[in-house]
Amino acid sequence: MEKRVEGKYPSVTTISDQERIGLVKDIFSTITRKYDFLNHLLSARRDIAWRNFAIKKMRFFQTNKFLDVACGTADLAIGAALQHRHITVTGIDFVSEMVKAGKDKIEEKHLSSRINIIQGDAVHLPFNDNSFDVTGIAFGIRNIPDRLKALNEMLRVTVPGGQVMVLEMTFTQNRLFQLIYHVYLNHILPALARRFSSNSAAYYYLADSIMNFPAPDAFAKLMEEAGMVGIEKYPLTFGITYLYIGKKPGVSGK
Repeated sequence: MEKRVEGKYPSVTTISDQERIGLVKDIFSTITRKYDFLNHLLSARRDIAWRNFAIKKMRFFQTNKFLDVACGTADLAIGAALQHRHITVTGIDFVSEMVKAGKDKIEEKHLSSRINIIQGDAVHLPFNDNSFDVTGIAFGIRNIPDRLKALNEMLRVTVPGGQVMVLEMTFTQNRLFQLIYHVYLNHILPALARRFSSNSAAYYYLADSIMNFPAPDAFAKLMEEAGMVGIEKYPLTFGITYLYIGKKPGVSGK
């Protein structure tokens, strides 16, 4: 795996897919303790509003099951379980430290009977076809090199007529806001992270991965390539984050 050089990780544009997988695992295994705090701080708590927006768009109609892919510390899983009280939730993440942190939060909120978190790979989901009404990923697809394969897997495990949701940050298309956002990502965000994180280099990676994520139209086309239909795109907070919703062809959910 490529290591940090002079306080930074190498750019995602200069490393192989396998190196990037190792880099991501290194990052998320070292920032777990401060992960939630920094997410809320560095987004001015907009990450909570973005997840809530996605959760309100979820529609359960057959299995009453939700899969949270690359679930991290389980914020999306917990939010979905609290807002949709008739569902059960499964979360999956490939970083063991994140899985443990997610399980601890679920136990604290007394949701262990409704949410199960396991360790696993987003491009090899260990679930049967047509298992979940909604399959979602929040701020995780950016870290998966083979995004098409991950989307294919998410679609496979979703029931016909069900939803595949992707909530992800991107570099804003708003020209008036681009300079401000560029300065924030590349200077202010890492400076703040240095005060609170033992691995501030992770937040240079965050900026780099956001700036190199596909534009909304390009990502929507990737979802279509994976086989999804009726793609919806919702820009949030000046377009720095987008919610994408695709449906699996088949009987429509109510």
